[in-house]
Amino acid sequence: MNTESETLFEVIRFVDLAGVLANAILGGVAARTARLDIVGFVVLAIMSGLGGGVIRDTLLQQGSPAALLDPAYLIIAILGGVIAFFVTFNGRWTRRVLLLTDALAVGCWAAVGVQKALDAGLGWLPAILLGMITAVGGGMVRDIMLLKVPTIFGGNTLYATSALLASTEMVILSQLGFVAVGTGVAILSGAALSLLAKRYGWVLPTGYALRIPKPILLLNPRAWRQRQRRLDARNARNGNFPDDPGASV
Repeated sequence: MNTESETLFEVIRFVDLAGVLANAILGGVAARTARLDIVGFVVLAIMSGLGGGVIRDTLLQQGSPAALLDPAYLIIAILGGVIAFFVTFNGRWTRRVLLLTDALAVGCWAAVGVQKALDAGLGWLPAILLGMITAVGGGMVRDIMLLKVPTIFGGNTLYATSALLASTEMVILSQLGFVAVGTGVAILSGAALSLLAKRYGWVLPTGYALRIPKPILLLNPRAWRQRQRRLDARNARNGNFPDDPGASV
């Protein structure tokens, strides 16, 4: 491993662990809102901070999850839960630090998930999927444990979209041989989109109801003529006459 690779590994590990701590604290904040005890704080912190990586490694079926092999991950996740138990994190600057760290972690986790999937021999689409799962899986597990609809499914600013962007960039640049560049681009772009979405309130649209004409009007000429006569009668009552007298014949 050359110096550049070692530096990249250290940067990724630092951002990764910082993201685990930030999301563990956010899990603890959710536990405080739900009025849970210390056990609930720790469990939600672990699920929030490590859930995405555990799901990814379980799906890859290439040994035990990395979060269970490296004790630093569990220790930091538990530490985040304990910190959130004693600290309320109501201050503006503490919230901003957590938001920034979480935003950086989105791209970092997406990049790691994509690279692990590609190293396992999976294609580009499964790699993007696993990158997104790594980034948002912890938050989904946390919300489900609190009997809530996961926030990434709607009603929140862009988060899964940031993971999708970072995962796609990582796949493209990694396939071109620029793994280090892809990781940096994924981290920065994922964080930028998440922060901008928070700043300006960007959200995805909800369900749209497409209006389809009633088949009876398209397939039944008599129904169509009756509808046209009703429209002509309404126009006549309102004093609106067609330009062509034979238009309604």
